[in-house]
Amino acid sequence: MIDSLFAFVITSAARLLTGARALWLGCEPTPRQRIYYGNHNSHVDFVLIWASLPLALRQRTRPVAGADYWLTGKWRKFLIQRVFNGVLVDRKHSSPDNHPLQTLLDALEHGDSMIIFPEGTRNQGEEGLLPFKSGLYHLARLRPDVEIIPVWIANLNRVMPKGKVVPLPLLCTLHFGAPLVLQKDETKQDFLDRAQSTLLALAAQEN
Repeated sequence: MIDSLFAFVITSAARLLTGARALWLGCEPTPRQRIYYGNHNSHVDFVLIWASLPLALRQRTRPVAGADYWLTGKWRKFLIQRVFNGVLVDRKHSSPDNHPLQTLLDALEHGDSMIIFPEGTRNQGEEGLLPFKSGLYHLARLRPDVEIIPVWIANLNRVMPKGKVVPLPLLCTLHFGAPLVLQKDETKQDFLDRAQSTLLALAAQEN
């Protein structure tokens, strides 16, 4: 009960403070198993994508998060485990016997959808996107039955600029694009380049 209450408060606050609205441009919010991938500028990113989903989809969609950050402190641990039901990745101690993608594959096998950020870390610079990590490619290769949906989060870095506590009165928009499909014989780098281009094309629609 308390988990659901916290989820309601957090999603409502996120939408209120950022004025977030979802534009479903290339797909619909239907109950399909999906991997939502987006640009990464702040710790609020996954909350906004999660909050933009209808309740039924939100309950089966789990953000992928770094265990090294979210398991430090009781409050963060409570949020990521009890409220968001996150898929935690150990980014510091991966090995052949403890592959960082295994927890993601386990979540997909369970039937869950996920929210991931292929840049791997928050982009604090002026460039559009940091180079993508290879995880998105491997997930597309291993689970071709799961839809991969690009999501561009626009204006969040201006609504909540670094160092500011009170959001600025700008509209934050989330653009949900068409599913991205790994092509036959497509190389890892070609796929990652296309995933980036697809995301940037959604950003261009904001202008």
